[in-house]
Amino acid sequence: MSSNIIPEFAVVGHPNEGKSSVVSTLAEDDSVRVSPVPGETIVAQTFPVIIDGKTILRFTDTPGFQNPRYTLTWMRNYTGADERIVEAFRNAHIGDPNFKDDCELFMPIARGAGIIYVIDGSRPVRSNDRAEMEVLRLTGRPRMAILNCKEDDTEYAEQWKNELRKHFNSVRIFNAHRATYSERIALLDTLKSIDQDWQKPLETVICAFKKDWEQRNTLTAELICDMLRDCLTYSMNTHFTDKELEDNIRKTLQENYSSQIEHIEKKAYQKIRELFKHNIFNYDLPPQSILNEPIFSQKTWHFLGLKPMQLAMAGGFAGGAVGAAIDVLAFAGVSMGLFVSLGTLLGASSALIGGKRMSKTKVSGMELGGYEMKIGPNENIQFMFILLDRALIFYSHVINWA
Repeated sequence: MSSNIIPEFAVVGHPNEGKSSVVSTLAEDDSVRVSPVPGETIVAQTFPVIIDGKTILRFTDTPGFQNPRYTLTWMRNYTGADERIVEAFRNAHIGDPNFKDDCELFMPIARGAGIIYVIDGSRPVRSNDRAEMEVLRLTGRPRMAILNCKEDDTEYAEQWKNELRKHFNSVRIFNAHRATYSERIALLDTLKSIDQDWQKPLETVICAFKKDWEQRNTLTAELICDMLRDCLTYSMNTHFTDKELEDNIRKTLQENYSSQIEHIEKKAYQKIRELFKHNIFNYDLPPQSILNEPIFSQKTWHFLGLKPMQLAMAGGFAGGAVGAAIDVLAFAGVSMGLFVSLGTLLGASSALIGGKRMSKTKVSGMELGGYEMKIGPNENIQFMFILLDRALIFYSHVINWA
């Protein structure tokens, strides 16, 4: 197979075994229809993996097997050329409503797709499962079996593995709802080894995946840096004439400032979500995540703020250590001079205050009468580290959403 050929894999199996979830995860496409109702997928639908505007891989979601035992009997009685068995079955049953799903399932296989067989490993092996496995073996196509562990139930895992090894080139455990980037790469690596013809095109795919992932991380770093710059330099002001309203105006200004900082952060997080292809579903953060707390809450500053000694080191050595550390933390060469300067200006002595200095509101008289109240930019070096911590925590959540 030429390395220019676009590999395709048909994701097949019994209804409601998690095929669509596997397709959604592997293709990084949250538009794949996933439903707990059996039989929701009624036509084969192909989802391309596109990197830099170029399709490099295709996964085809298929309906579940409809009549595996009859299909197996038909295939065992087939006397034509082995390589045409799938096409022959479709030609013989294409107009029969009793085999509509089976014909749809076989369509990508008939055009040369490899096979990914998905089963729910939380239940025992049944006779229909054995019929499906043998049918797929008789197609002669390269094939892998995936034990889609919907729950942490491994009671039947060994039984499944023993049965699957009789019919498939490779068997993997894969939780489609929790699969990380490294697990997807490992699965593609396994697909590469099930048939020599797939090796070169899948090597190209894996290289493209890795390059794309590095680029996403670089862009994420840039987004975080932009967010930090915008938050750390943000200020707002208001004018008033009645000195008695100063306290109310100060409270309103502080609330507006906090709201705007949270808006800047939220906008950056949305862009990071989009980088990692989470475009449709609003994934909830874990209930215990500190990101559920507002930026300026006491709990946030208690858990994410630096301890006095850490703060002293950050302030005293920011001219080199903080800037270097942040650069080393995969910020991909993006300039962090703003934060180096900030740390140097604060110095060790002011850092030892322990984070008491917040973004202050300042009131000054105006030449033409009245007063001006201003809040920001935030002078507390803790603020930068809290924003950075929150961004990195959000990043860790996003890359682990399947």
